[in-house]
Amino acid sequence: MSDMRALYQEVILDHNRKPRNFGPLEGANRVAQGTNPLCGDNYTIYARVNDDNIVEAVSFEGSGCAISKAAASMMTTRIKGKKIESAETLIDEFRRMLTGEIDLSGEHGLGHLTVFEGVSQLPQRVKCAVLPWHAMHAALQGQDEASTEGESDVWSKE
Repeated sequence: MSDMRALYQEVILDHNRKPRNFGPLEGANRVAQGTNPLCGDNYTIYARVNDDNIVEAVSFEGSGCAISKAAASMMTTRIKGKKIESAETLIDEFRRMLTGEIDLSGEHGLGHLTVFEGVSQLPQRVKCAVLPWHAMHAALQGQDEASTEGESDVWSKE
């Protein structure tokens, strides 16, 4: 388990120091603000979705802890190029991983995102990791904002 913890720390630090897809996105047609009122993390997620419902480009800006920034960075690299339906499945799988509701030995599409599995053991940090994903979900649904407060409302199936 120490190998996984070391990998987790290495990935988090790398994406915190050199976040991918950081900054505003020209031509974004989906934008949502995500806030974590408990710790002050605050991100804006930008996406450009084409007429075929494919996320052509995605980026983020804002500030927060290393876990939230790394989660946002890795999220943008995984969401880009996906159909909205596939992106929503990935968002749901990430959230379920953080809440311990998914069996990672089974089939899933998380790939390298499983380095965040250890966050589920740190309940106070789960909201940090899930915040950018909340905001991406809101953006893809055409909502302007998301918060880690009231998670059950944001993730309710319609």
